[in-house]
Amino acid sequence: MSDGARGRRPVRIANCSGFFGDRLSAAAEMVGGGPIDVLTGDWLAELTMLILARQRMKHGPGSGYARTFLTQMKQVLRECLERDIKVVTNAGGLDPGGLADALREFADEAGLDLRIAVVTGDDLSTRMTDLVADGQSFTNLDTGEAFADLGVPALAANAYLGGTGITAALRAGADVVICGRVTDAALVIGSAAWWHDWDYGRDLDELAGALVAGHVIECGAQATGGNYSFFTDVPDMADLGFPIAEVAADGDSVITKHPGTGGLVSVGTVTAQLLYEIGPAHYANPDVVADFTAIRLAQVGRDRVRITGNRGYPPPDTLKVSLNYLGGFRNSMTLVLTGMQVAEKADLALRQICGLGLDAISGSPRELAERSSLAVRELAVDLVGGDHPDPGSIGEAQSRLIVTVKDPDPDKVGKAFTAPAVESALASYPGMFPTAPPGPGTPYGVFWPTTIPRDLIDIRVEIDGSPVADIPSVAVRGDGVVASDDGWHDAVPAERFVWPERHLGAPSTDAPLGVLAGARSGDKGGSANVGLWIPDPVEPEAVALAAGEVDTLVIPEIRTGEDVAAVWHDESSLEVDPAAELRADEGFRWLEAMVSAPGAVSMLVPEAADLPYRLVVLPNLRAVNVVINGLLGRGVSENSSLDPQAKGLGEYVRARVVPIPLSLLDGGAP
Repeated sequence: MSDGARGRRPVRIANCSGFFGDRLSAAAEMVGGGPIDVLTGDWLAELTMLILARQRMKHGPGSGYARTFLTQMKQVLRECLERDIKVVTNAGGLDPGGLADALREFADEAGLDLRIAVVTGDDLSTRMTDLVADGQSFTNLDTGEAFADLGVPALAANAYLGGTGITAALRAGADVVICGRVTDAALVIGSAAWWHDWDYGRDLDELAGALVAGHVIECGAQATGGNYSFFTDVPDMADLGFPIAEVAADGDSVITKHPGTGGLVSVGTVTAQLLYEIGPAHYANPDVVADFTAIRLAQVGRDRVRITGNRGYPPPDTLKVSLNYLGGFRNSMTLVLTGMQVAEKADLALRQICGLGLDAISGSPRELAERSSLAVRELAVDLVGGDHPDPGSIGEAQSRLIVTVKDPDPDKVGKAFTAPAVESALASYPGMFPTAPPGPGTPYGVFWPTTIPRDLIDIRVEIDGSPVADIPSVAVRGDGVVASDDGWHDAVPAERFVWPERHLGAPSTDAPLGVLAGARSGDKGGSANVGLWIPDPVEPEAVALAAGEVDTLVIPEIRTGEDVAAVWHDESSLEVDPAAELRADEGFRWLEAMVSAPGAVSMLVPEAADLPYRLVVLPNLRAVNVVINGLLGRGVSENSSLDPQAKGLGEYVRARVVPIPLSLLDGGAP
């Protein structure tokens, strides 16, 4: 595009990856599906950094990157260069330079004239010893413990960088920008700041808008109907399109997708993704803090949702650090319990395996291990299912007993753990069998979320080996710039929960919470979050438009990037039935009052009965976000829970039966 095109119209930033392992064809679909200006992809999550660390240990230095990115580039790189589509990715992982070398080798073999930028400075692994010696304790954000006190080496330690390095690389003429551990949304922030020539020190509302848009599209198809509570409303879910963020010069954006692809972009799908894995209402990024209470959404067309009201503040003076270390070895056995007397069968199996009866399975994994006959550091037990009278199939008749152990010594979680179960195969409960043969223990890592002062990080940008000197500076945070967020609440027993007074006595019916509310949940280290929202009254029309059931709008076709400005000029919010809007508002007031009542979190999530939690109320989204500290132990790579990333937590909460006022339900009944 010409320099004049940049800044005059919204930039179209596409996503082609939401995680390490996402759809390989997505890059080709986004490049070939219509006009885009920037192709982005997010490969990194907390667990991914550990996977890449193991990959680098196995294959040597320079190999700790996402190889699938190379596969995608071989499909689209030539067309990206011909159409001047920039590519920005964090697929560099632990070795962005190694990925750049591999991409350079391919480009040279293909005869492509390519300028590759590498953004580094995030990797702290070689600096950890010196940083600790200089007084950096690397305090765990979830537990308050100091990493320096553990006395163990870090497998990987990476500070989360923002978009400034990406902007510098694009301003210097890079065609492809390869990053290590930048934040997921930084891919959009850096690209939009380059396109609109934003000032990182002053244009905070604009940067906040890009942060919000980046958060929406960073997880790929989760913005277009994937993992959506109301998935049965989503057209053609077998072929979901990936999302596009059109970011304007003022920071407002429209979330959309290419025409002809499956899925749905609605106020609901965007709300769900906005709630995904957030914490406080003031959402911090290395470049800016975005106020999520200010965000407003509007359906402005078929598969088009506009985001406005963006409000930004200076970023923190610290950067988050993703740190992983080797926690030890673990092993697990799953025994099938069929038919009647499930508890009695589980009790016998446990006494044979670990010397504890079912009634003794309480307390922390370390406490269980100490009381057991196993010489391990941690022991966890899950009994899934129970007696099912008159089962209609063998599947209905089966329950599962899952026993997991952990220890620094691999031998203690090997045969020393599995032998008692194997040896009791013909001397235990009737119908005893495991789901898989016993095996040796496997290593596991522990995620350690922490921070580092920003001034200890030196962001470096190189294009084909030549340094780029002009890296933007972010705004300086001053006292009182950001309003404080609600802190943590102590756990309150479910027995103390009382339904909000304003609805006591109102006609109600017992029904799953999900008949009224949607949910999206996920993990942040050892904390789990679940966002609950009341669907927007425009949702039925958005679904009908996406499915082609109605055609009340004349939809301009975006054939080139220059068409975007005209579409923005002509589109407006869809009309909403006032009565439906009033009912949605009343539903939100009920949801907020219910979730905020003491004991509600313990009532909805019994597993959180002893855990502190945080509530974040987002009225503009008709949403409440609940963050439960410690529900996931020390994070996905370490914990052995049935839902280690809290992906199913939201649907679990939606399935909980609660008394819902009849006035809030369509037709007065679920």
